Amino acid sequence: MYIPAHFEESRPDALHDLIAQNPFGTLVTHGEHGLDANHIPFLLLPEEGKLGVLHAHVARANPVWKDVANGDEVLVIFRAGDAYISPTWYPSKHEAHRQVPTWNYRVAHAHGRITVRDDERFVRGVVARLTRTHEASQPAPWKMSDAPTDYTDALLKMIVGIEIEITRIEGKLKLSQNKETRDIVGAGEALRASGERVISHAMLACAAAKTE
Repeated sequence: MYIPAHFEESRPDALHDLIAQNPFGTLVTHGEHGLDANHIPFLLLPEEGKLGVLHAHVARANPVWKDVANGDEVLVIFRAGDAYISPTWYPSKHEAHRQVPTWNYRVAHAHGRITVRDDERFVRGVVARLTRTHEASQPAPWKMSDAPTDYTDALLKMIVGIEIEITRIEGKLKLSQNKETRDIVGAGEALRASGERVISHAMLACAAAKTE
């Protein structure tokens, strides 16, 4: 990934937070049948391995788990918002007219080595942890024991576990950091007024940090 210095985020803790808050990732593999991409939710275990470990599961009918070999290098992409930026939102544009459109976004790339975990205990643990994590905000959180045991047992047999040990992690937070503070604020406020929250909040926080 091309990362200019002013957009770079290299702190593992910050990237772990981004992944934890945006766990739906794109798993990119290059197996026996070439490039493939699968979109699945991940569970991050930040304290395991050197840079953390990712757990997930895929449908047994999905050929990806047969197409890769244990130890193959893979890439998981986590996106944390994106937004079009109009040059008309920059105050400086109306003075010098030297601005052009762009697109702002936040993204983390986790490179690692994959291991297929086709065992019921691992898969059950992944499903249970994912469920607890994403049901936590519900008024009455669903849990696996809410469904009949024979039903969940049958469904668990239809999925396969995936484990990825992260070997390198990089992040790009493109939030107009290369612009004047007033231009970051102008674009951030315009986004917020349009109803966009994620990138607008990040841009305004970036502008506030530049003035400290």
